Amino acid sequence: MEKEPALRQDAPPAGAEGETATATGPEVIAGYLAGLPEVPGVYRMIGRDGNVLYVGKAKNLRKRVTTYRKPGRLEPRVARMVAETAAMEFITTHTEAEALLLEANLIKKLKPHYNILLRDDKSFPYILITGDSDWPRIMKYRGARKEAGEYFGPFASAGAVNQTLAALERAFPLRSCSDSIFASRTRPCLQYQIKRCSAPCVARIAHEDYARIVEEARDFLAGRSRRVQDGLDKKMRRASEALDYEKAAVFRDRIQAMTQIQARQDVAVAGLDAADVIAVHQAGNASCIQVFFFRAGQNLGNRSYFPSQAKDAEAAQVLAAFLGQFYDNKPPPKHVLLSHRIPDAGLMAQALSLKAGHKVTVTRPERGAKRKLLEHALTNAREALGRRLSESATQRKLLEGVAQAFGLESAPERIEVYDNSHVSGTNAVGAMIVAGPAGFTKNAYRKFTVRAATAGEITPGDDYGMMREMLHRRFSRALKEDPERASPNWPDLLLIDGGAGHLNVAVETLADLGLGDLAVVAIAKGPNRTAGRERFFQAGRTAFTLKPRDPVLYFLQRLRDEAHRFAIGTHRSKRSKAIGQSTLDAIPGVGGKRKRALLHHFGSARSVAGAGLDDLEKVEGISRTVAKKIYDHFHGGR
Repeated sequence: MEKEPALRQDAPPAGAEGETATATGPEVIAGYLAGLPEVPGVYRMIGRDGNVLYVGKAKNLRKRVTTYRKPGRLEPRVARMVAETAAMEFITTHTEAEALLLEANLIKKLKPHYNILLRDDKSFPYILITGDSDWPRIMKYRGARKEAGEYFGPFASAGAVNQTLAALERAFPLRSCSDSIFASRTRPCLQYQIKRCSAPCVARIAHEDYARIVEEARDFLAGRSRRVQDGLDKKMRRASEALDYEKAAVFRDRIQAMTQIQARQDVAVAGLDAADVIAVHQAGNASCIQVFFFRAGQNLGNRSYFPSQAKDAEAAQVLAAFLGQFYDNKPPPKHVLLSHRIPDAGLMAQALSLKAGHKVTVTRPERGAKRKLLEHALTNAREALGRRLSESATQRKLLEGVAQAFGLESAPERIEVYDNSHVSGTNAVGAMIVAGPAGFTKNAYRKFTVRAATAGEITPGDDYGMMREMLHRRFSRALKEDPERASPNWPDLLLIDGGAGHLNVAVETLADLGLGDLAVVAIAKGPNRTAGRERFFQAGRTAFTLKPRDPVLYFLQRLRDEAHRFAIGTHRSKRSKAIGQSTLDAIPGVGGKRKRALLHHFGSARSVAGAGLDDLEKVEGISRTVAKKIYDHFHGGR
């Protein structure tokens, strides 16, 4: 059982709070030393703006922090960090291994500027055989492992799980439907017809036979496939000898399905039960870490990672930082094979063992089949980084072209593109997409319900009014949240889908907010809305075009089309919801039952609106009082 860290957070040294405004980083750090214990723990270096600069762990807090007192002996990047330090915080732990685990957790949570950071740390999918039912279900599962049952994985991607499940269903015809669907079935579904389920929902299989298939599936996923195949082979032979060829064919098909799963394991090592093979390759001031997952002797796929803040770090440092953060929310396997020797590999193994609840080895194989696996992972890391750098270089070149085309001081790091969508002014929405050096930043996209259109404050279909509201809401909020404009969420360029009128509205709206320095460009399709002949409008310039085959033009078209796609999708979703609503929904006292009675009696909401009081009272369930409410709603209380 893992012990809790001793959460003793040291107070600042005497007078530190008043002195940090003038004290240098080394002086601030020196002020903490007298009160620091010589025990394991984690320290945080904090800048003058209150943001955490760095999180580190130490076997001996006092000795570790002492090393920061003399910046002249530190590498330039660490010296800069020390110079920016205005305060420190400490947490003591029982052991150095606990400190390592806590360090990784805090780095992921706080994302300090000077730490190597793992990005794109999404959860992995698993295969789950449920354990809370008399008829267990086999399914794909992602997230915290709270469901009862047995988990097999992790798989590198949802695609890898889906492929494996499709093959498993042929080998082990278990149900994959939800409990509610299972309970309501009265006849077999399509899965039974295509021989991927044994239809336990309608008793097409005995409980003991189903339980036997469940056990076989568990054995196969746990790596005991030989035993399962031998058992099925014996059953097939017995059925064949008894001249029950139909039953023998069923066993044959299941054996073939299992063989098909195993045939996809193009990279595997005999005797390697549960292991992660992790390799790092560095080039062009960037790093790529490739992780291959092996479980139960099967290759479950691979995934690439590109840590940030790793430009000046050695490969071994990047790998060590990656391991702690990677396994912060994942159970480590029995073996972790690395392409490079990391500092304190024994400590890392101890920490991972503490987290996993079983022994974990962290090694760098020098020869043999395991070394070949690492070479394969290194090749994949090198190729993935090459693709990444190539894509980044292309994107950077396009952004530099945008800067040149629109007279910007430098290549934009953040471009925001705006578009509206409506049908004759109804269900009006606005959309904002974001793009930069890494491509589209989809988690920064925003939708706007145009409130002025809903409230009748602008004419239906008034594109200019909609654009004005969208930009005002976006940037008035940004000014409240970040008046100093210090955050990276401020755009370097606004691209508006429209012509000169849209440009003027955007420029005026931003000027009213005191943001007249933001670069704004409007993009409009050419004559007859011909793509490739787009015209650009920019304040202080006459309308202009780019060469038809200019890559920058194609890039800007893609941005505009993405904004249009997002706006249209948002509008359609809103319109679909509106279609399911009725004018009767807004009448107090008219619920679902009365609404159905009214529509059944009059045929439509329009007919209800035109009905008189006496007619409304004739509807079942509508009293004189309710009829008066309905009548007043449509006739303004007259």
